[in-house]
Amino acid sequence: MKIAMWSGPRNLSTAMMYAFAARGDCAVWDEPFYAPYLAATGADHPMAAEIMAAHEIDPARVAAACAGPVPGGLAHWYMKHMPHHMVAGFPLDWAEACVNVHLIRHPARVIASYAEKRGEMSLEDIGFPQQMALWEQLPGPVIDSGDIRADPGGALGRLCAEIGLSFSDRMLGWPEGPRDYDGVWAAHWYNAVHRSTGFAGAEGPLPEVPEGRRALLEAALPIYEAMKARALLPG
Repeated sequence: MKIAMWSGPRNLSTAMMYAFAARGDCAVWDEPFYAPYLAATGADHPMAAEIMAAHEIDPARVAAACAGPVPGGLAHWYMKHMPHHMVAGFPLDWAEACVNVHLIRHPARVIASYAEKRGEMSLEDIGFPQQMALWEQLPGPVIDSGDIRADPGGALGRLCAEIGLSFSDRMLGWPEGPRDYDGVWAAHWYNAVHRSTGFAGAEGPLPEVPEGRRALLEAALPIYEAMKARALLPG
């Protein structure tokens, strides 16, 4: 099985990648279109030059690899993707052979977390409109990161059942530290998950969004709510 997990940034996506890797039967790939996105857009991201130097920047080559065999002779392949990395014209036909899953998070939490790593952000930077458009093109299960944090075993069990994959409790924990499959951007973005050994507990109250970002929240919230209405329900 090839799983394309689509999510915006700051959305539990790296922890989910670690969880699937911990199964032992699942290869993983960390944001394969990030370098092509940077090369195509010139977006001013932390470590942009290092990312493009270390990773393939040709989207056609990345797409061909996504369509290719599962690495390492393993049974499954989990690809961590971000909808906003799929610039117009990038190949997407490879995803039709994948089980497409859509990971969402409340925009107030996304905005607060993203601001800690990159001060400037737009609605497109946090990927809400691109995720809805991609779900419409490549529909599949929607799962809320808040539900995973509240009950990791139950949420991942429901997701695995939905996509026809056996659940393994090995998905609930992993060793502390970086991984050799991390993108080079991990040095900037993955500090917290590198200190983790499993999913953090249930999230508290929503963070207060400052006045200067209220318009961003108001633009993202209806998209999140529309996708939340399609999400797998907690057990």
